[in-house]
Amino acid sequence: MFKADFHIHSCYSMDCTTSLEEIIRTCQKKGLNCIALADHGSIEGALKMQHLAPFKVIIAEEILTTDGEIMGMFLTRKVPSGLTMKESIYRIKEQGGLLCTQHPYDKLRPDSLKSDVMDLIAPEVDLVEVFNARNPFKNSSILAAKFAREHDLPGCAGSDAHSALEIGNAYMEMPEFKDKADFLKALRQGKISGNYTGPISRFSGLVARLKKNSGLKKIPE
Repeated sequence: MFKADFHIHSCYSMDCTTSLEEIIRTCQKKGLNCIALADHGSIEGALKMQHLAPFKVIIAEEILTTDGEIMGMFLTRKVPSGLTMKESIYRIKEQGGLLCTQHPYDKLRPDSLKSDVMDLIAPEVDLVEVFNARNPFKNSSILAAKFAREHDLPGCAGSDAHSALEIGNAYMEMPEFKDKADFLKALRQGKISGNYTGPISRFSGLVARLKKNSGLKKIPE
């Protein structure tokens, strides 16, 4: 069985300073043996993590489009930020990736997908993040789960960790999988667990961003 957190950030995101080594140590400590490393606008950390981690790592990326933020999973190439939603989805799919709508309907995040965009891209969506540990509003999770049911899509969960302490605050226990097709099947058999991280989590990204802007903490060469 996998104990998986499908939404973790590293120092390769502009608002996170957690090193790859620290993520690996924390995952091992918490019993996680499968993660999706989904940095903002980068897959560099995830590519390196695949060679470093003694557990399964899905290469993912949070991609900012002109209509909000989406997540590509099982990627081999970075998708640039700032493209249209249509072009971003095309670039995910043409490399064989999956489209995940992460933290949809979250009222505190201006780049979260709203109802009109979710309805528009529904035919292209492969999975929906139905629980995000950084989302304080249960109604957002309810709406995400409802969307997944209505469109017969598997749901996933992630901590959206921007610090080591947050890793594993949301996770799934599910059968092991070999590829993306097995992954989608295994998700349907998964059990979601976790708790809301708390308001302090909102500040970890801000602190990390300030550190990077001040030059106190830089992404490794």
